[in-house]
Amino acid sequence: MSLHVIVGAGPVGSATARLLASNGEQVRLVTCSGGGPEQEGIERIAADASAADTLARYAAGGAALYSCAGLAYHRWPTDWPPLGAALVHAAETSGAVLAITANLYCYGQVDVPMTEDLPLRPNSVKGQVRTKLWTDALAAHQAGRIRTVEVRGSDYLGAETITPFNAMVLPKVLAGRRSSIPADLDAPHSWTYVGDVARTLVAAAARENAWGRPWHVPTAPPVSIRALAARAAELAGAAPPGVEDADPRTPPRRTVQSGRAGDARDAVPAAAAVRPRLVGRDRCLRHPTNHDRPSLEGDHRRHTLTCPALTTSFATVSDDDACRIPEGCVGKGQERTGRPTARLD
Repeated sequence: MSLHVIVGAGPVGSATARLLASNGEQVRLVTCSGGGPEQEGIERIAADASAADTLARYAAGGAALYSCAGLAYHRWPTDWPPLGAALVHAAETSGAVLAITANLYCYGQVDVPMTEDLPLRPNSVKGQVRTKLWTDALAAHQAGRIRTVEVRGSDYLGAETITPFNAMVLPKVLAGRRSSIPADLDAPHSWTYVGDVARTLVAAAARENAWGRPWHVPTAPPVSIRALAARAAELAGAAPPGVEDADPRTPPRRTVQSGRAGDARDAVPAAAAVRPRLVGRDRCLRHPTNHDRPSLEGDHRRHTLTCPALTTSFATVSDDDACRIPEGCVGKGQERTGRPTARLD
C-alpha cells in the first residue's frame, strides 16, 4: 500500500481518489474545505495547498502527488502560479511523482488533430497560465529536481462535471425540453470521460517511462453536439431532443428539432459519452477549445497510452466500474498483462 496525495476534490480529484482507494491504496485528499468522497482509505484534509510548506508536509512519504484542483476561471492568473509552485516544491521535497491534470488550451487555435507533439502556442490568458505551469514543472523534471507527467483531456463528461453541454443541453434533454447553446451544432468535438482521466493519471504516475512528457487521455471519436444530445435522449429514454444555436448571429436554418425516435436523422454511431456514462479509447482530440470548427483525422498510433478498460468503445459503466483500476495499462500492440506499461514512440 502506497500513499497517494491528491489536491482537489472536483470530478477528476474525486474519481482519482475513489479509483486508488478501491485498489487498496492510501489516499490523502487535500482541499480548502476538507471535502471529498467519504470512502474507506481516503483521508480528507482541510488545508491551503498553495502554501508551499503546508503542502510539502502533507505530501511527505507520498508515492505520487496529483494536481486535480479546479480554480475559478477569472482567478487563474493570480491563483494558479502559487499553487503550481507549491506542487513543484512538494514534489521536490517528498520525492513524489507530480501528475498534473490539464486541458488543451496550451495548443491554441489549430486546424489539425491535436496530438501530444503539437507545439505549445496558447492564444489566451488561461492558455498561457496553464502552459507555464507545465513548462515550469517540466523544467524542474529536466533539471533532476522532480519527476512529473501531464495528462490532457477535452471537455469532460461524467459525474459532477460542468461544461457548456452538461450545463446548457443535457439537463433539458433529459427533461424532454428544447435546449440552446452558442455553438455549431454539427461541428465534430471530442468529449473526455472523467473516469478515463483518473485512470490515465494513475497509469502515467506509476510508470517511469511515461514521465517527463504529456499524455492525451484516451478519448472517444469526435461527435457533434446534435449527435451527443440525440444519444443522451436515447440512453435516457427521453423524447428526441430539440437543440438550437443560441448565437443571435446564426441564421434560422441552424435551429434544429430532432425527428421522431428511430428516425435516420437521429441515428448516431455508438460514439457518445453521456449519463449513463460511456467510455472510449480514441486519443486523437479535435478542437476541444472551439465548438465551431471541425478538423481532419490524424495518425492515432503515436504517443498512445491505452488501458484495457478503455478498449471497449462506448460500453456503459456503473459508478463502481468508473472507479475500478484496470488490471493492466499497456501500449497498443503489447501484451495486456502485468504492471502498467506505456509505449513511447
